[in-house]
Amino acid sequence: MTELSNLGLPGGRLLVIFDGECGLCNRAVRWLLIHDQFDRLRFVASNSPKVAALLTHFGFDAATAAGDSGTILVAQALDTPAERMLTRSDAVVALLRQLPLPWPAVGATLRIIPRPLRDLGYRIVAHYRYRIWGRLDTCPIPTAQERSRFL
Repeated sequence: MTELSNLGLPGGRLLVIFDGECGLCNRAVRWLLIHDQFDRLRFVASNSPKVAALLTHFGFDAATAAGDSGTILVAQALDTPAERMLTRSDAVVALLRQLPLPWPAVGATLRIIPRPLRDLGYRIVAHYRYRIWGRLDTCPIPTAQERSRFL
C-alpha cells in the first residue's frame, strides 16, 4: 500500500490514532508524549483527513473510527507485509512495550490477563470516558516541540 508511505511514519514507529475530542484520550496522548523517551510513537486524531484511507484500508469507517467506536487504534509496520491495526487493550499493551521501564513490564503483566477480560475493562472505561473526562470542542494544539510527533 504505497499511500501508507505518504503518512511519513519512519523507522518502524507506531501510529497512535486517537479521538481528538475525548478528554481521556488527550490526557493519554500527553502522558505518552512525556514517557516516549525513545521517540517510537507518532500521533494523529481519528478525524484527520490524513488517516481516512488508512482507516478504510483496515475496515474502519473513517467517520467513526476512534471516536464513536470507543477504541484507540495503533497501526504497526505500515506498508509492509506485517502491517496490522491493534485495538482496545492490545493497542494499550503495544504502546506500553515501547516505553522505558517499568512500562513494558506493566504491559507484559496486562497481557497475562485473557483478552476478553482486558477488553471488557477497556470497554467499560471507554463507555464512561466522556462523562468522567469530558469532551473537548477541538483538539489541543501541540507545542512546537511536539508538532514533529503528530501527523
